[in-house]
Amino acid sequence: MQSTLFRPLYITALLLTANGVQAQSYPAKPLRLVVGFVPGGGSDFIARLVAQKITGPLGRPVVVDNRPGAGGVIATEHVAKAPADGYTLLINSAGPNGIIPAMSPKLGYDPLKDFDAITQVVSMPFLMAVHPSLPVKNIRELITLARARPGQLNFGSAGHGSTNHLVSENLKLAANINLTHVPYKGVAAAMTDAIAGNIQLISGDLVTILPQAKPGKLRAIAVTSGKRSLLVPQIPTIAESGVPGFDTTGWFGVVVPAGTPRAIAERLNTEVATGINAPDAKERLSAMGGDIVGSSTADFTAFMRADHAHWGKVVTAAGLRGK
Repeated sequence: MQSTLFRPLYITALLLTANGVQAQSYPAKPLRLVVGFVPGGGSDFIARLVAQKITGPLGRPVVVDNRPGAGGVIATEHVAKAPADGYTLLINSAGPNGIIPAMSPKLGYDPLKDFDAITQVVSMPFLMAVHPSLPVKNIRELITLARARPGQLNFGSAGHGSTNHLVSENLKLAANINLTHVPYKGVAAAMTDAIAGNIQLISGDLVTILPQAKPGKLRAIAVTSGKRSLLVPQIPTIAESGVPGFDTTGWFGVVVPAGTPRAIAERLNTEVATGINAPDAKERLSAMGGDIVGSSTADFTAFMRADHAHWGKVVTAAGLRGK
């Protein structure tokens, strides 16, 4: 394996111009890493960590550019229209990649055509929890109870089309059960009612659910990923608890505008994957419930296409697909 001491600070990329093939050193100026949400959230945390880790190896500043609005759509549209020169990057996720396009097909971007993959940074399993008064300790018992009481068990979410809404819709679809959705204006309100016992089921990221599960205010019964989370290895997956093949996660990754030179994309892939696998980065990402990925450009491309199709099916089953 080549030592990082000998890693070149610049890479020569061949760019096609009107005058033929022209060599250009990359990077020759600062980069922008665009985030579709306000500072302080999960995607912003990921962006700032990535920016910090690749600034040194690239030899140029990487500036985080927050462009919040419409669930990440504003930022995604902005990057889709940016020059494909490697200087504008985007933190992508399940919402702009699959959920929102299924619910609102008439967007200003095509998630499958307008972006080239760099790498998936993390996979974020969700945690399903019930109120302690509900007589279930695992997914299998939840399914049995739901089939005995169709439509009588309620699950809360941060609103129609939110990720934690669709995670539970996916469970309904995969397990063939009937649960009633109760939307709230944000996850905090849903959590309050879950703790009070006004709704029976709630799902969310690990850092949201665990603080309520540890003192017994909620009972965590399963993680939604295909394998157990390193943060809570004692909690089984839904797949091993009665719904084989169930694997639904949130995720964050880096993409660039379609047509970015291959050499630049591969350079960015190397630097991001190396950076997030540094011990301090792994520790910080694991603390927020993320499993580090660092995939190849080809693997991330395949993943985004599969994730897009997956959420499209869930949105359709939930009756939320737009026209």
